[in-house]
Amino acid sequence: MEEMIFASRQGRNIPKEDKIFGINNRAKAMIAKEGKEKVVNATIGALLDDEGELIVLSSVNDVFKNLSPKEFAEYAPISGTPEFREAVKQDALRSYEPKGHVVASATPGGTGAIRNTIANYTDRGDSILVADWYWAPYNTIAAEQGRKVETFAFFNGERKFNDADFRKKAEKLLLNQERLVVILNTPAHNPTGYSLTAEDWNNVKNIMETLPRQKKITLLVDVAYIDFAGDEDEYRTFLPILEKMPENVLPMLSHSLSKAYTLYGMRCGALICLAKTKEVAEEFKRVCEFSSRASWSNCARAPQTILSKIYGDPKLKAKVFEERQGYREMLLRRGKAFEEAADECGLEMVPFDAGFFASIPCQNPDQVAARLEKEGIFLVPLAKGLRVSIASVSEEVCRMLPAKILAAMETE
Repeated sequence: MEEMIFASRQGRNIPKEDKIFGINNRAKAMIAKEGKEKVVNATIGALLDDEGELIVLSSVNDVFKNLSPKEFAEYAPISGTPEFREAVKQDALRSYEPKGHVVASATPGGTGAIRNTIANYTDRGDSILVADWYWAPYNTIAAEQGRKVETFAFFNGERKFNDADFRKKAEKLLLNQERLVVILNTPAHNPTGYSLTAEDWNNVKNIMETLPRQKKITLLVDVAYIDFAGDEDEYRTFLPILEKMPENVLPMLSHSLSKAYTLYGMRCGALICLAKTKEVAEEFKRVCEFSSRASWSNCARAPQTILSKIYGDPKLKAKVFEERQGYREMLLRRGKAFEEAADECGLEMVPFDAGFFASIPCQNPDQVAARLEKEGIFLVPLAKGLRVSIASVSEEVCRMLPAKILAAMETE
């Protein structure tokens, strides 16, 4: 481990560079040297067209270009503009009308929502609970806050959600801590593409009902990819189940404008609380404003204005949703192509439903990824396998990749 010179390590493992961005940089370097046609960069968590160019919704871009200086340059309130807070609740919940108290607080993307949840709903030294296939920055965010990550086995031997291990790990953690944050990334889970089913969600609710009622549990659903999973209403049918959780469970949503509105670089999202009481809702608003002020202060106003304008104009909203549907169908075709090709060549996949990513279980993922890099194929090695960004490559490449991955795995 490299020694720090002036900076304090504070128990954190601080790498020289972010793993995913490092791989992406190597892919870009090879493209510059060998040419675009010699490289497959399946690392990027953004939707690209078949030529590898970033897709930006033209309907959203039109709104952005027509903002007045005041609409993007003025400071936004710490928790977001009132119009944005209402619009982002509608965007996250759509036709569902919760019975409790819903409060939204602006964050710089979904990352900020996760950060504020961990900072305010766990104690220092606590562990948060996530699936063993998970987005690596969960660990980084937790470590920065002086917390740890505990994992449960995402899938059982039948390739279904492992509710037994979920229960076991939650019970274990609550033996030694008064609070617990659980993060479930669904639908279109990063990195596997799995979506919890109605049966899965009912099992989660049933487990929550068996956990000690004197403990405080925050259930954060990371829905960053929800609008690229499939029918936007169908994939929100789990929301009523959240409100049926016991009194000691506080459901929250980590919502992002990055994917659904192709506003990756504007860093805008929201943490949305589904509180049963007014007191809990008011506390949520207060602690989020405090944490936000102490970190990023307030978020960019431009994306907040963009979403507010979209939800303030039914015709514009319909145009945005229609354009997004076309790209969603393109992404779903890519995922289907990858699945079919994997099945044809005998490559095992982690259970997949939809989304930006698919994952391949394998031994020695770092070595396999290194072999593929020599062929100009860049994937992200994880603890238990390889992550493939089907969002960043064409349908043709999705059909080609499984056989290449299998060949690299079989080379020892």
